Amino acid sequence: MAFADLLEQVGSTGRFQVLHVILLCTPVFLMASHNLLQNFVAMVPPHHCSSHSNMSRTQLSPEEILQITVPLNEAGKPQSCQRYVAPQWHLLAQNGSSATERDYGAVLEGCVDGWSYNMTDMTSTIISDWHLVCDLRSLKQMGQTIYMGGVLVGALVFGGLSDRYGRRILLLISNLLMAVSGTCAAFSPSFSLFCLFRFGCGMALSGLGLNTFSLIVEWIPTRVRTFTGTATGYCYTMGQMLLPAIAYLITDWRWLTLAVSLPFYVFFLIAWWFHESSRWLAINNKPEQAVKMLKSVARFNGRHEEGEKINVKMLQESMKKELSCSQGPHSALDLFRTPRMRVMTFCLSATWLSTSFAYYGLAMDLQKFGVNIYLIQVIFGAVDIPAKVVVTVCMSFIGRRPSQCGALITAGVTILINILVPYDKQTVRTCLAVVGKGCLAASFNCCYLYSGELFPTIIRQSGMGWVSMMARVGAMVAPMVQLTGDHIPWLPGLIYGGAPILSGFAAVFLPETLGTHLPDTIQDVEDRGSGKTSKCPMPIKETMILQDTKVDLLKQAA
Repeated sequence: MAFADLLEQVGSTGRFQVLHVILLCTPVFLMASHNLLQNFVAMVPPHHCSSHSNMSRTQLSPEEILQITVPLNEAGKPQSCQRYVAPQWHLLAQNGSSATERDYGAVLEGCVDGWSYNMTDMTSTIISDWHLVCDLRSLKQMGQTIYMGGVLVGALVFGGLSDRYGRRILLLISNLLMAVSGTCAAFSPSFSLFCLFRFGCGMALSGLGLNTFSLIVEWIPTRVRTFTGTATGYCYTMGQMLLPAIAYLITDWRWLTLAVSLPFYVFFLIAWWFHESSRWLAINNKPEQAVKMLKSVARFNGRHEEGEKINVKMLQESMKKELSCSQGPHSALDLFRTPRMRVMTFCLSATWLSTSFAYYGLAMDLQKFGVNIYLIQVIFGAVDIPAKVVVTVCMSFIGRRPSQCGALITAGVTILINILVPYDKQTVRTCLAVVGKGCLAASFNCCYLYSGELFPTIIRQSGMGWVSMMARVGAMVAPMVQLTGDHIPWLPGLIYGGAPILSGFAAVFLPETLGTHLPDTIQDVEDRGSGKTSKCPMPIKETMILQDTKVDLLKQAA
C-alpha cells in the first residue's frame, strides 16, 4: 500500500478536499491584486510644471496661464518637466504658432514650483503625492523592484522554513504579515516607508503562494492534480479582473491599498482550520500527527470506520521506502547534489525566470498602450481564461513538457513580432501584447503544476522556493529593462521576447510527469530520470480513473 492508497481510504476527493481547496484558493484572488497594485497606486497622471507663484494674482484663466508659462512638446501638449523662466506674454496673441516658433529664444527651467496633475482616473497616487516624476521618475520602477525583492527574499525564507516547520504555520505567518504590511503601506507618510512595507507584502506573497500550492497538491490524488492546479490559476486570473473593478470604485491609492489588505486578517483566522500535510508529517518523523490528520480527514469525509483502521504501523509500511531515503537533514543544496536533480533545477530556473521576466515586462506598464487603464487590465486578465483552458487540455493530453515549451516559445515570438509594428498602430500592438501575455500566463500555470510534480516531497518547498526566487529575479529586472527604451526603443522588446524562447528550448530537457506519482525522495527523481520502475507503483484504480479524468477535463474546458 502506498500513501496514495491511504489517501483513497480516507477519501481523496471528499468534502474535506473540496472545502480545503476552496478556502486555500480564496486569498489567491487578492494576491493578484497585490501583485499588480502598482499599475493603479503608481499610475502616472498627465502633469506639467506649476506656474510662477506671482501668476495667481493675474486675471488670466488657467488655460491662458498654462499657455504663457509652459512650452509645448512635439505632440502639442504641455511639457512635463520644463517651463519658461519668465512668462511669455506675447504668446497670448500667437495661438496658432507652432511649438518651435513659440519657444524660439525662450529660456527654460525645471519645475521649481512643483507640478500640477490632471487626476482624471485616480484622485491620488504615490506619483502625485510624492512627485515621482521627471528626475525622480525612475523611483516608480524602483518601488516595484523593491516589492519583487521582497517576493524573492520571501521565496528563500519561507521555502526553507516550510520544509522544516511545516506548511500550515508558515501559511498563518504569511497571512498575518500580508495584512499588517499592507495596512502599514496604506498609511505610509513617505515613499521610503511605503517601499519598506511593500517589501513585507512581497515576502508575504511568496509565503502564501508556496504554502497554498503545497497544501493543495499534497492533499489531493494524482487524477485531479491538473484540474485543481488550473482552478487555482483561474483564481489568480479572476483576481486580475477584480482589481480594476476595485480601483475604479476606490480612486485614492491609500484606501485602495487598504481595501486589498484588510481581508487577509480574515484569511489569517480561517487558516487556523487547515490541516498540516500528512505527507510532510510522515516524512519528518511525526507519524502520530500524520495519522491524526488522516483520521480527521476520514471523519470529515464520512469515512470514520476506514479512518480508524489507519495506524502508525500502516503509515510507516506505506512509506517505508520514502522514510528510509529521507533520513538526515535536507536543504536547498540537495537541489544540486545529484546529476538529474541538478539538470532539472537549472532548466526549471530558466523557465521560471524568463516567464516572470517577460510577464511583468508586459503587465506592469499598461499606460504605454494608450488604452483606458481599467479596460486594458480587464483584457489582460480575461486573456488568461482561454489561455489556461488551452494549456489545461494540452497538459492533460500531450503532457507537461510540450505544453511548457510551446507556451514559452509562442510568447517570445509574439513579443518579437511586436517590435516590427509601428508605434502608431496601437490596436495591433495591444492585440499582440495580449496574445503574448496569455501565453506567458499559460506558461505560469504550467510552471506551478510541473514544478510541484518534479520536486520530491522532502525538498519540495525548498525547490519551489528556489524557482520562485528565480522568478522574482526576473520580475525585479523587468522594470529596469524598461528604462533602456529611453535610449534604444526596440531593445526592451528584444530582451523580453528572446528570454522565453531560449528557456523554451531549455525545458525540452525536463522529464515528463503526466500520470506519474509525486516523487517523495531524491532517489525517486533519480530513478525516474534513469527509467527505473518505481517501488511504489500507481494503484490500478488510480490509473484507470486518470484516463477517465482526461475526458472530464476536456468537457469542463469546453
